[in-house]
Amino acid sequence: MNLRKTIHQRIARRSARTRAALSYAAPRLSVHRTNRFIYAQIIDDRSMKTIAFVSSKELEKGKRTKTEEAAAVGEKLGKLAIEKGVEKAIFDRGAYRYHGRVKALAEAARKAGLKF
Repeated sequence: MNLRKTIHQRIARRSARTRAALSYAAPRLSVHRTNRFIYAQIIDDRSMKTIAFVSSKELEKGKRTKTEEAAAVGEKLGKLAIEKGVEKAIFDRGAYRYHGRVKALAEAARKAGLKF
């Protein structure tokens, strides 16, 4: 049994379960998290285009925790989305729990003015 394949299958299954509960009435704020970085993008599923993208790689370097970096990414993405005319989005956490860095990113995006 290939353990790696089963782990990826479980992640894909969790992501699909989360996305099945979403309605695509508004653009989707999708989050991807790795051990080192966090990425967030706003996707318009109707036109299949990415409206805005921000990652923690793009942030200025400094002494911050991963949670503080996630909050900075959320704030920057929220401001960028408002500039591009997106005021409402649907939060897609993927296979990740709404906890820690994912939660910090979502709350910072809300604080910046994005509604979901």
